[in-house]
Amino acid sequence: MGNFADSGRPLCLALLISWAVLTAGCANLAGDQGPAAVPEVRPGLLMGYLSQDALPNSLTLVPSPPASGSAALALDEEVARNNIALRGTPRWELAISDADLHFPHAAGTFSCALDAPITEESAPYLYLLLRRTLTDAGLSTYTAKNNYSRPRPFMVNNEPTCTPEDQPSLEQDGSYPSGHTAIGWAWALILSEIAPDRADAILARGLAYGESRNVCNVHWHSDVVQGRFMGAGTVARLHADPLFRADLEAAKAEFAAIRAKGLKPERDCAAEAAALGT
Repeated sequence: MGNFADSGRPLCLALLISWAVLTAGCANLAGDQGPAAVPEVRPGLLMGYLSQDALPNSLTLVPSPPASGSAALALDEEVARNNIALRGTPRWELAISDADLHFPHAAGTFSCALDAPITEESAPYLYLLLRRTLTDAGLSTYTAKNNYSRPRPFMVNNEPTCTPEDQPSLEQDGSYPSGHTAIGWAWALILSEIAPDRADAILARGLAYGESRNVCNVHWHSDVVQGRFMGAGTVARLHADPLFRADLEAAKAEFAAIRAKGLKPERDCAAEAAALGT
């Protein structure tokens, strides 16, 4: 997931973890003034909730990537071929949007599914929750990514990606499992807790978010499947963290207030629905 950080370079796990260890415990529950400041582990990327030892270990949890000649690899290749036909379509354009993990853009990913906006001004705890869990879910994929260094689809099929500016960094960043997918699925699960009556729409959007990586020709189908697994594992572990749970409860209260005000998404939800065929 080569644009995980603002620099556009592939994520260096050791660097992030060392910062996280040094700064662990610096963030505390805030009072009435809103959430306390959280250190960055690199520009634009906040420290997550989990320490290195607490992160799910993808190298232990996910199987090896599909082997040459296997049915699983044949499926990966078929999915990649089928997605080439989406180039230049509205679904392709949505995949470009989904690839952008920078905030505030990324905060709006699920706004149509929620039927409500997420902004730092209206929901500072929820906004912070998304930023910090991005780091946790993204990092959870890196023990496997770094071990397998799986080439990405565009490196094999020589077809374009939806983010050509990211290709040099993506070539240095293992494909398996998908970090973007882990992040998107973690967000989907968390937001389903915050707005349970919107869970079906949120989870559907979370599935589509991972599939955007296939559409972009930057991840294989199996990368996305195991990325969802790591996202789910990260959320399960986060629920044992008291600070995460406190921020989650604050985010629920913020979202209830947003709904009470009748605030609506700023994105073009009709266009998104059309792109997704919903």
